[in-house]
Amino acid sequence: MSERRDDGIERQEAEGFELPEPQTRAVPGTTPLRPGETIRLPVRHNPTLRSLLERVNADEDLHAIWRCQNINGVDRLGMSDHGPVHVQIVANIALRLLRLLVAHGVQPAVVSDHALTMQDAEVVVVLASLLHDAGMSIHRDDHEMMSLFVAQPKLLELLEGLYPAAVRRVVVSETLHAIITHRSEGQPLTIEAGVVRVADALDMAQGRSRIPFEAGHVNIHSVSAAAVERVRIEPGEEKAIRVEVHMSNAAGIFQIDGLLREKLRGSGLEPYIEVAASVAGEADKRLFETFRI
Repeated sequence: MSERRDDGIERQEAEGFELPEPQTRAVPGTTPLRPGETIRLPVRHNPTLRSLLERVNADEDLHAIWRCQNINGVDRLGMSDHGPVHVQIVANIALRLLRLLVAHGVQPAVVSDHALTMQDAEVVVVLASLLHDAGMSIHRDDHEMMSLFVAQPKLLELLEGLYPAAVRRVVVSETLHAIITHRSEGQPLTIEAGVVRVADALDMAQGRSRIPFEAGHVNIHSVSAAAVERVRIEPGEEKAIRVEVHMSNAAGIFQIDGLLREKLRGSGLEPYIEVAASVAGEADKRLFETFRI
């Protein structure tokens, strides 16, 4: 059973795949989560992730970082959402991708290389998702690199007492690797990093483009995102994961062929993900009915 959300991704009830309510896509000047709103994730039976989520939601400094990201990204540069709703969606998508990969028999790097657990891999992808744009609080230019400086002390703070020192260092290092390699020219060396890189690109639907539109910024990024009506992430038939992108018109192809393809290429997830995009408009169907990468 699934419930449609305006942000364009369907919440999979059986998988606990949760997304924020659409109204939390704030307009410029009101970018933080409202009082009482929290980051929501399907923590399942992962007590470490549950404890971490409690710390995240109680961390006023972290919420201020997200607000600063959006002040630079949206208010000053007229870009799409880079705040708390974006990172929540990316974290949910990353967990979904990771769990589908593991169900397919793919082993996370923290398991194969460091003898940690699947639960620890989930911690890595969530932390990297929540902090991947932290450098945007400083500037858009080289924000992936600057995210490392912002994220490093925050990671140590959030993980204090959840792991022994040596294990905490592994989790921090793997998280920072996923953060720096989410950039287009990045080279992910782990499944976890590839998951975060692709999850970031999959927050592409209508809700993310509402902010620049309401601020009067119209460009290929906002127009193409507005054309993406919803994204479904399901177990695949030929590959571990099938991503279905439903578009109202052909402008959405830019999100897929220009942005998603670029992030998927070199992610390490190419053997596991199939992408199919369909368009609703009859005129656009003369161009294509299904676009695949």
